[in-house]
Amino acid sequence: MSFIPHTPAQQKQMLDICGVKDIDALFADIPEGLRPKSFNIPAGRSELEVHASLENLAGQNYSHLVRFVGAGFYDHFIPAAVDAIASRSEFYTAYTPYQPELSQGTLQAIYEYQTAMCRLTGMEVANASLYDGGTALYEACQMAVHATGRTRIVIDGGVNPIYRKMIHSYTANLSLDLCEVGVSHGQSDRKKLFDAIDEQTAAVLVQNPNFFGVIDDHSDIAKRCHDLGILAVQSVYPVAMALLKPPGDMDIDIATGEGQSLGIPLSFGGPYLGFMATKKKFVRKMPGRLVGRTVDSAGREGFVLTLQAREQHIRREKATSNICTNEALCALRAHAYLSLVGEQGIKEVAQLCLDKARYAKERFKSIPGVEVMEASPTFNEFTLRLPMDAGEFAGRMIERGFAAGFPLGRYYPGMENYLLMAVTEKRSKHDIGRMAEALEDALCQ
Repeated sequence: MSFIPHTPAQQKQMLDICGVKDIDALFADIPEGLRPKSFNIPAGRSELEVHASLENLAGQNYSHLVRFVGAGFYDHFIPAAVDAIASRSEFYTAYTPYQPELSQGTLQAIYEYQTAMCRLTGMEVANASLYDGGTALYEACQMAVHATGRTRIVIDGGVNPIYRKMIHSYTANLSLDLCEVGVSHGQSDRKKLFDAIDEQTAAVLVQNPNFFGVIDDHSDIAKRCHDLGILAVQSVYPVAMALLKPPGDMDIDIATGEGQSLGIPLSFGGPYLGFMATKKKFVRKMPGRLVGRTVDSAGREGFVLTLQAREQHIRREKATSNICTNEALCALRAHAYLSLVGEQGIKEVAQLCLDKARYAKERFKSIPGVEVMEASPTFNEFTLRLPMDAGEFAGRMIERGFAAGFPLGRYYPGMENYLLMAVTEKRSKHDIGRMAEALEDALCQ
């Protein structure tokens, strides 16, 4: 276990240099109620005591809960081989390629990952990953601005609200005009979207399935965008792409998404995997890295960083990304997962998610006071309207051993009684039955 054994004398020397008398004075500018508890570090403990303390802390993570929470991050099964491959030292210690000629194993893995993402999304080219789904969507906005020279971004209300919040945060100091448009019956409201478009619009952002789990074909939106010189950007759920019409077939210009569902465990919000795929004509506007396959002077096959338009490599004002590193180790996990399950396997996973969600809807709609919102088709996520506050209900379900869903009132005013639920292949018929019984019991409390 790594530690830094500063003696009291060394600590005093450092505090003297900082001009304060003790640790509390060092953090005096932070209100006491906001100071992390980690500042109160106890005296040294034995290894046995540390392990016991950490196990107790980990036990508070509700790992025993049966999960029906989605909202962009999903509890999918991960084959054991994914962990075995990603934990090999050859990958684990050389996961960030900076020089174009080094790390051939990592470069080949990234190249194959790019290929897999192109096949999954139906797009022509994919990059070597971004931080997460929200960052990827923001970078798509920047791509559209650079490609069109325009400054207005129209965002569909069905786009993940966490992503929308990230876009607002990342662009707070930029001269961009962000316009959000509400949904209609869970789907993109074409009239409102088209009315929001003007001659300064660089991109229209949509999501499929959207935050409510609703499936939509955005081909008509993409066509309208192209008629006006606007880029169509779509955020997608990669597992769903195994069954649904991919963005490439809708003539989408840039496809992004969160790759966590491809072999990456749920883990306190990360590290996760943002992916991006686009049409070849926009490749030089794409952020991050692009790995290509070539041959050397002796005719031997090799892999190389073909494009890396980052601030370290070209003039700052022409850089397409200020990302300091990428998520290549997470991309490796996604590549391993897709290779292990294969083309047919990912379709079977998606079909299981769809079928189990349909079964869950039928079980839940039979409960008095519960209404399943079914105005539009959904994949593995759907919305329930409850006869009580969804946040309070979710708390009751925690007591019964279930992470029941995501209360929509947190981001959508007026939807305080609505709960977003997700069903993956890991949820058994027994789990769904128990969930239905606990749901009915919680409403009667």
